[in-house]
Amino acid sequence: MVTIRAYEDRDWAAIARIHDAARLDELRASVGGEAFRTLDDTYEGEGLFDGAVWVGESDEGAVVGFAALADDELTWLYVDPGWYRRGVGRQLLRHALAATGASCVECTVLDGNTGALALYGSEGFVLRETRSGRLAGNEEFRATGHIMEWRRPPGR
Repeated sequence: MVTIRAYEDRDWAAIARIHDAARLDELRASVGGEAFRTLDDTYEGEGLFDGAVWVGESDEGAVVGFAALADDELTWLYVDPGWYRRGVGRQLLRHALAATGASCVECTVLDGNTGALALYGSEGFVLRETRSGRLAGNEEFRATGHIMEWRRPPGR
């Protein structure tokens, strides 16, 4: 079981490690690992702290994932590769959706990231459009992204 809580400054090293490992996996399946940049290099330009940030913490107190939501956009969702397929991403996603007051939330998933596409689809996100352009965080590379959209069910 994972507990979701607000990000604290002491979590930086853990989320940087998680991002760097999981981002490599994400890029290898899409534009290629050579496009990788560390969280230290990209967090400011990509607005990690523009909204709320949460971490998933194991029973042992280890940070095993994180998510960020800015207004009506899920901007970050990364899970420690050692914790893939254990429900951490789903818990973080559900927490973010429950915390937002927005009736519609969007996120962008890189083409080739089949795990993320499956997760978002299983939680009610639908494909709104697909775009190609410069890769966020490393504009030297081109990427294709799927813009996914979630709408709050009526009465919730």
